[in-house]
Amino acid sequence: MFNVILLDQTHVIFDGMAKSVILPGDGGEFEVLDFHKPIITSLRRGEIVIHGMGFPISRGIMRFHKDQMIVLVEL
Repeated sequence: MFNVILLDQTHVIFDGMAKSVILPGDGGEFEVLDFHKPIITSLRRGEIVIHGMGFPISRGIMRFHKDQMIVLVEL
């Protein structure tokens, strides 16, 4: 499991542990699991899925490094 922090300009939307996160990347939907290679990517309109919960976004950016994911989004 890895730590996930999902936030917008005003507040934290999700802060907790996850086994996987599905994200709407510019090149299509993709999934991040434990021990993923470090990555920084922009996100397009879509839905971020954590533990089966969907969080709709209009755009954002995600960074994954050393089993910590930080996602900054606009709703």
